[in-house]
Amino acid sequence: MEYEGGAWSPYLVGALIGVLSMATFYFSDKPLGISTAYARLAGLVGNLVAKNHTGTLKFYQDKTPKIEWGVMLLFGVVLGAFIAAYTGGEIAAAWVPPLWQERFGPEAGLRAGVAFLGGVIMAYGARLAGGCTSGHGISGALQLSVSSWLAMLCFFAGAVVTAMLLFGL
Repeated sequence: MEYEGGAWSPYLVGALIGVLSMATFYFSDKPLGISTAYARLAGLVGNLVAKNHTGTLKFYQDKTPKIEWGVMLLFGVVLGAFIAAYTGGEIAAAWVPPLWQERFGPEAGLRAGVAFLGGVIMAYGARLAGGCTSGHGISGALQLSVSSWLAMLCFFAGAVVTAMLLFGL
């Protein structure tokens, strides 16, 4: 099956993510996931600005804020996304994508605010669900975890509802 488009083939990328997930289990005996890395980064920032308060939070009593493999994975995802966009010829020097601009206008502040709010909601949901889309959708699904399959159904349902609300589909 051939993929037509400037980006990397989603089939190739999906296969590589599967290999990465298996390698993660093999070498570290841990599932592939990234939401805890955000919490660890928040703890590192918290230690810089309010060390005493951060030390009193239950989460950081169980998980010391430190740079570990999940934090490095987070940076690798950002770097990998840049490399994929660059090599696929899909880097656009625009704060507001044309699709967003067509529907909501050219205001970069609105776009940034909605993106930030969406990130906060997603982070809260990931902590509430006990994992993020990569943790549940990749690692959990590969382990045939019922809770991960249920979480994936909820992710897709939420995405469909969001697309319908934002883009009037």
